[in-house]
Amino acid sequence: MTTSTPFPIGTPGQPWGEEEKAQWLTTTNLKRSYNDDVISKINALKDRFDVAQYGALSFDEARYPQFGIRSRDFDKNKPTILITGGVHGYETSGVHGALQFLDTEALAFTEHFNFIVAPCISPWGYETINRWNPYTVDPNRSFVENSPSQEAANVMAWVNGLGVKIFAHIDLHETTDTDDTEFRPALAARDGKDYEEDTVPDGFYTVGDTDNPNVDFQTAVIDEVRKVTHIAPADATGKIIGTPVEQEGVINYPVKALGLCTGFTDCEYCTTTEVYPDSEKVTDQECNDAQVAAVRGALNYLLAAR
Repeated sequence: MTTSTPFPIGTPGQPWGEEEKAQWLTTTNLKRSYNDDVISKINALKDRFDVAQYGALSFDEARYPQFGIRSRDFDKNKPTILITGGVHGYETSGVHGALQFLDTEALAFTEHFNFIVAPCISPWGYETINRWNPYTVDPNRSFVENSPSQEAANVMAWVNGLGVKIFAHIDLHETTDTDDTEFRPALAARDGKDYEEDTVPDGFYTVGDTDNPNVDFQTAVIDEVRKVTHIAPADATGKIIGTPVEQEGVINYPVKALGLCTGFTDCEYCTTTEVYPDSEKVTDQECNDAQVAAVRGALNYLLAAR
């Protein structure tokens, strides 16, 4: 259904210019601390993993350094797993799920895999609880050449500069109620379009790659996560967020064509997780646990398939 309620910024039907984008930025404010919540946990991993700063956001370089984490004794003969979180900074369990996996389970898998982890790609978005960066750019449509997003460009440069083939990429996300109440309406207004209301999926789902769906791999992720939280059902039309369901809890996107994070490497396996944190059935900790379960399910599948 198309909503007739105008967005408070801009003129209906007209894309935003720089004035409207600046006006939007004034509506944002700091709601939590990247340093206290995230950097402190990254620092606590330094006794077990190699930690490096790979970039910083020019919006405030001192406040928003970007960190990457690698397993020690990196062996290029082992398959390398890339885990990313916080591409959309407001998707909290993506950040803390990645850090929890490193803290609690990663070392048990390092006999078989190398790990490269970027736990919070969008630190400004984390602090302000935003999908966009300060310039109304969505990092997860920006994993392309000459990216308009520093968040995306910096992590791509770091990963590509390591000179390692990525075997599998697991990108940790959330779908929240505010997607429908805040972020999608803002997107429509920014682009001068009418906002089409949609249904927020009630539960966990994954997004695979249309060009390389890896059906059994996605199934393994779903089956492990269902031990922690419920799987999102399809809506009455057989879709999740407007996309046909390929199997329970799985939809596919053309990830490279859309500039999504999982599309910037030529990995053999990829999945984007989508946790639903606004459900009355889950706690914040269970959302983090679901992200860890998704990684665990993916890794156990890859081990069994070798």
